[in-house]
Amino acid sequence: MAKKVELLEVAKRKLLGEGIGATTIDELVRIEQQLERSVHLVRSRKMEVYNEQIGQLKAKEKLLADENAILAEKCQTQKDLGTEDQMRVDFRFLENGENSDVETELFIGLPETRVKQRWPK
Repeated sequence: MAKKVELLEVAKRKLLGEGIGATTIDELVRIEQQLERSVHLVRSRKMEVYNEQIGQLKAKEKLLADENAILAEKCQTQKDLGTEDQMRVDFRFLENGENSDVETELFIGLPETRVKQRWPK
C-alpha cells in the first residue's frame, strides 16, 4: 500500500512538472497523452453542461414568451373594456344633454368683463 501511494505521489509530481529532469522521452510522451485526454474530458464535460444550460434557458424563454403573450392579451382586453366603458359614459353624457365645462358662447370684449357679467358678486 505504501508503495502504491509513493507511485501515485511520483506520478502527481510528474504531472505537475516537478522533477521531470530524470524522466525518459517515453514517460514524457505518456504524460502528454494523459494530459491531453484529461483536457479533452474536461472540455467535453464543460460542453455538456453548457448544452444543458442552453436547453434550460430556451425552455425558460419559451415559458416567458407564452406568459408575455397571455399578459398582453389580458392587457388588450382591459384596454378594450376601458374604452367601451368610456364610450358608454360619453354616450350617456350626450343623451342627458349635460354641458361640459368648456365655454362655447361667443363673447367680444375683455375677459374680465365676461367674468363679471356671468358671476356677479
